Amino acid sequence: MADAVVFDLDGVIVDSEPVWEEVRRAYVATHGGAWQPDTQHRLMGMSTGEWARYLSGELGVRRSAEQVADEVVREMARRYQEHVPLIDGADDVVRRLAARWSLGLASSSPTRLIAAALEATGLTGAFGATLSTEETERGKPAPDVYLTVARRLGVDATRCVAVEDSSNGVRSAAAAGMRVVAVPHRSYPLDGDAAGLAVVTLGSIGELTPELVEGLG
Repeated sequence: MADAVVFDLDGVIVDSEPVWEEVRRAYVATHGGAWQPDTQHRLMGMSTGEWARYLSGELGVRRSAEQVADEVVREMARRYQEHVPLIDGADDVVRRLAARWSLGLASSSPTRLIAAALEATGLTGAFGATLSTEETERGKPAPDVYLTVARRLGVDATRCVAVEDSSNGVRSAAAAGMRVVAVPHRSYPLDGDAAGLAVVTLGSIGELTPELVEGLG
């Protein structure tokens, strides 16, 4: 049986990937950069510092990485104040699993956005440990954030089930030794190698039941 379940945030609990894409795409255009066809795919899973450097360096945005991070996150925070796009049923799934397992959150979102999203959805108390890749040496697909969350929960990473939506997120959790449940966003399908790393792929977060988690144990 699994000792803990570790969730990603963006694309699993909140449908924020389209918002991130809209905000960063507009920012790049406003500041003289050039958005590429594979840009959103590349950005998914990157830490704040990593994607800010990518926009500033690779996409030609005429702002420093520090300015990029501050200004984009400020706009995302403004959007969250207006509306946090909770995925239908995700809060109920989290609460059901929290009644039986220790829960962690391993997210590429900045710490302030994690706090805003959890407060707005009433899920702050459901998680025993939350961590942003802002606070780790490497973002996803490196395993750092998942390993650290498992350590903070006091459990072995190999005894955890991870819930992810993106290719880099699946790679990250699998590299940490976790059994990965993939719930890919319809607009951002998994790469073939990442799909192969997931022990099960679901069509929606509502399919993540306690019985399914028990079966993975």
